[in-house]
Amino acid sequence: QVQLVESGGGLVQPGDSLRLSCAASGDTINYYTMGWFRQAPGKEREFLALISWSGANTYYGDSVKGRFTISKDSAKNTVDLQMNSLEPEDTGVYSCAAALSGSVGGNFDLYDYWGQGTEVTVSS
Repeated sequence: QVQLVESGGGLVQPGDSLRLSCAASGDTINYYTMGWFRQAPGKEREFLALISWSGANTYYGDSVKGRFTISKDSAKNTVDLQMNSLEPEDTGVYSCAAALSGSVGGNFDLYDYWGQGTEVTVSS
């Protein structure tokens, strides 16, 4: 099974950019659909982005489309989330997840493995 560790979170100001990274170990990410989710205080977990096992397909949640970009580096076994034009509403704990199925979409219930998360705070 794959283990996932997120990094790159922190405190930023509105309008800033931040890049999160998810490092996988124990297995290659090329066997998985990889996704990013976040959970804000008092809110449900929200789907942000996914990238297919091949890297050929990406899909974004409506709230981040055009601002966030997901990418993968198979050599490093990592999946990154580039976040631009951050807003206070982007504050939350960001987690990456891996799914063995290629048909999971944004349904977090269908992802098999999760990291512990990294916290992002957007505040002036």
